[in-house]
Amino acid sequence: MSVSTSASASAAPSSPARTSSRLPLALAAGGAFLAFLDVTITNLAIPDLARDFGGTGVTSLSWVVTLYTILFAALLAPAGRLADLLGRRRLFAAGTAIFTAASLLAALAPSFESLLAARAIQGVGAAAMIPASLAFVLTDTPPARRAAAIGIWSAAASAAAAVGPALGGVLVDAFGWRSLFLINVPLGAVLVAQALRVRVVAETRGRLPDFLGTALLAAGVGLVVLGVTEGEPWGWGDPRTIAVLAAGLLSTALALGRSARNPVAAIEVGLWRNRTYAAANLVSALFGAGLYAWLLLGVLFLTEVWGYSELQAGLAMTHGAVAAAAVGVAVGRLSRGPSPRALVVTGGLAIAITGLALALWIPAEPHFLTVWVPAGLIGGAGMGAVSVGVSSAAALSVAPERFAGATGLNVAARQVGGALGIAVLAA
Repeated sequence: MSVSTSASASAAPSSPARTSSRLPLALAAGGAFLAFLDVTITNLAIPDLARDFGGTGVTSLSWVVTLYTILFAALLAPAGRLADLLGRRRLFAAGTAIFTAASLLAALAPSFESLLAARAIQGVGAAAMIPASLAFVLTDTPPARRAAAIGIWSAAASAAAAVGPALGGVLVDAFGWRSLFLINVPLGAVLVAQALRVRVVAETRGRLPDFLGTALLAAGVGLVVLGVTEGEPWGWGDPRTIAVLAAGLLSTALALGRSARNPVAAIEVGLWRNRTYAAANLVSALFGAGLYAWLLLGVLFLTEVWGYSELQAGLAMTHGAVAAAAVGVAVGRLSRGPSPRALVVTGGLAIAITGLALALWIPAEPHFLTVWVPAGLIGGAGMGAVSVGVSSAAALSVAPERFAGATGLNVAARQVGGALGIAVLAA
């Protein structure tokens, strides 16, 4: 998975219009952290939600988690394309503002229905934040420093997803479920205010992407994620599961076919002709499957076999997130760091060895310091390496004007892979 240097070489040179501060990178990392944090932070909130919304079943309550995940995954690719055409900083600021406002609405929700509506709006905002955030940083960063920027951005995203359950458990225990959303408000407000101050390379405005193709793409990905997520509770042979998955695949196929011949396509299918980029998307899906399956499997093992509480289990997973973040930052700071291929291979081997060792030798009685911590550190370091390698390969193998679209597709592959990983584990 070597990265072609053509994209980097075609990047615009540094100019006085570029901001000389580290503010864009801090904003992008902060946005990535918030968006991915909300994928998992509500995982341990179901019991507290049940107490507040009496009479609402667990299946319905789980939609507080599911709805955000579906819309986030469904809109990543269209949002990336939109950012490339209309401006990365503009879409990042708008997406963060939507996410922040929706977080406040969720924290103040007077009913379960209004909470679901707020979570849906949050998912829309988060989908806009992710591809736009990395793209406007890369556009504003000299080619020699882009690896470092990707390392920090990837570290924030990986750490957020892993830290979410533990942080959510602590907040719910101390302040109740509303605090899960309230903490986003001041952080999001700061991100929006500072994003509007950033001076970036002049962003051109293009035509809006094909509306029908965009709608078909978003609906297709969303329906596939819905079918995979609900396949276990509904039953894989249930007509609802079959119909939703079939509709999702058909809608996605129609979107791809329409995009192949539309001058302002909803998705640039030509990106997949780039072998490096196509490989990065495949690895991203596999990485998402492994990451989200591990986050679920680890908590299940700790609670059901070692007898930990859900909060203890969440906290016991955090050292892996710290290792992933540390590796991401460290790799990015190397002036002549390893290639994306080397990062993916090395990180993948670390993950595979850790998983095999745990499967074969983990004891039935708790051995936290001697078994769990070392395994988490090695596996987390591997995940950090893979995350940086995949993000680098995807972003740096395309021309700068396609940074956001490429990032949106790559992260969408990770989220769809995550849904598949959890579904396979649940089955």
